Amino acid sequence: MENIIGIIGGSGLSEIEGLTQREEIIVETPFGKPSSPLIMGKLEGQKVAFLARHGQGHFISPSFVNYRANIFAMKKVGVDRIFSLSAVGSMKEEIKPKDFVIIDQLFDRTKGRASSFFDKDIVAHVSFADPFCPNLRKLLFDSCKELDIPVHNGGTYLCIEGPQFSTRAESNIYRSWGIDVIGMTNIPESKLAREAEICYATVALATDYDVWREGEDVSADAVVETINANIKNVKLLLTKIMKNMVKTDDCSCKSALVGAIMTSKEKVTKEKLEQLAPIVKKYYK
Repeated sequence: MENIIGIIGGSGLSEIEGLTQREEIIVETPFGKPSSPLIMGKLEGQKVAFLARHGQGHFISPSFVNYRANIFAMKKVGVDRIFSLSAVGSMKEEIKPKDFVIIDQLFDRTKGRASSFFDKDIVAHVSFADPFCPNLRKLLFDSCKELDIPVHNGGTYLCIEGPQFSTRAESNIYRSWGIDVIGMTNIPESKLAREAEICYATVALATDYDVWREGEDVSADAVVETINANIKNVKLLLTKIMKNMVKTDDCSCKSALVGAIMTSKEKVTKEKLEQLAPIVKKYYK
């Protein structure tokens, strides 16, 4: 199967310009429907699959995104690398609205989201100490620098449940923890990508200063306005990373389930193996 590069668009990005051989496909998954059909095509010669995280027209709240279906659909069609685009609030003065942040750490403050493919019948514990693929992170950072896009290399993303923004008390406490940016969607998306052995990295797009900064407030209108103002840089970056893409085989993301699956073959039902075949089949031959 040909390797495919996945792109997950967040707030403000529901289409990819410049795609050739464009095709829209609906992928069935054992976890229900993905947020949107996958838009397949080629960008700068690279085969890509684009998915609108919040649905085409942005009608799915962060808490109700079917993250399992989204990642499973990408795995099923052959995606082995995912670039995630995510609007965030800045928790530090030096990260200005319209800056890009290539985050390297996560802090989970979500509540009750389905965060694993291994919810029953098969037990697996993947390593998640470093949530993002180092190869993809380097590619993103280097590409931003080539394009003169204001970018920060590294940072901790705190994922809240939403859909409400933070209180000022919460915002100030998060700052005291050393958080760099705040958003609502990288958990459990990143965890599921790791379980699916897909390389994954996020470009966090700073839209505001959350509510910690004196005189600052945050609104959905302001977030979208900033994203739209910066959409040109997003499109340039997507094109640049496709041009700069290099195939690497030294990434541990692709073997995340080695030593992580605890359940013996005789204890796994045929139905469960069929359900998770794109992810676990090679481990239960």
